[in-house]
Amino acid sequence: MRYAIAIPQYYSDGSFDPGAFREYLARAEEAGYHSAWTQEAVFGRRPQLSPMEAMTFAAACTDTLRLGCTVFVSTLHIPAQLAKSTASLDQLSRGRLEMGVGSGGKNRPYAAFGMQPDRYLARFTEGVELLKALWTQETVDHDGDFWQLSGAGITPRPFQKPHPPLWFGGSGPKALRRALDLGTGFFGAGSTPTTAFADQVRFVRSENPRPDFEIAKRVYIAIDADAARARERVNAELTALYGGLSPDVEAAAIAGTPDDCVRAVREVLDAGAELVLFTPLFDQAEHADLIAREIIPALG
Repeated sequence: MRYAIAIPQYYSDGSFDPGAFREYLARAEEAGYHSAWTQEAVFGRRPQLSPMEAMTFAAACTDTLRLGCTVFVSTLHIPAQLAKSTASLDQLSRGRLEMGVGSGGKNRPYAAFGMQPDRYLARFTEGVELLKALWTQETVDHDGDFWQLSGAGITPRPFQKPHPPLWFGGSGPKALRRALDLGTGFFGAGSTPTTAFADQVRFVRSENPRPDFEIAKRVYIAIDADAARARERVNAELTALYGGLSPDVEAAAIAGTPDDCVRAVREVLDAGAELVLFTPLFDQAEHADLIAREIIPALG
């Protein structure tokens, strides 16, 4: 079983503290976390640093901690540029990149990126296939519906061979099949309740019981000796993050005393998670320490 922690990304203009950021990552590495993860939102309700730059800074602050993004909305990226930047980061970190991709759905602001939402899933699939080709082949000839390359290649290619772990987001059966066809793992969303996540895991394992295909889950978490206060605080943060609070999002978040949280995380593990990404939405440094000290050891 592996445990990960979110990389702090929410900062208002001018409020980023490099020293506190370095200390957070150093403590996470010392505490034994497997990895630290970002997420991507170019536009959003909260001020958020870009994942690529946050991971690059994090790579310079650490030696062994793996670094990931769940997920890049890859339909909004040019595959060649995404392949180049992620391969560079994998080289700079000496093979510590974990790569997550997702289509983003049809309601993303495609026009802001010079795109149309038509055939966004076809764009997503072609983009992932081209990304993998550029990561692994010396030269690429590609005559697709969205991109055309002739004799193109990026060097250096990723430090990890054949390429970094490729995690897929998504929730429905078609998205899960794409993960099985194209990826090395599935990452359950933080907004997905544990019961729904368990159904997703059963579908993945029944469709293709690949022993090398990994399952992960983001878990929003709030720990407090006062369980009601923990729930109130995490609900307020989720409302700000999502622009509202649906029953599913509230049910997905874990909040309460340390014992309450241990029981709820055990349910996530029992549902099939092999990697749990703890994502505190407030007091991140304090939560990272508390999770490492009181939650993870109690999970066995």
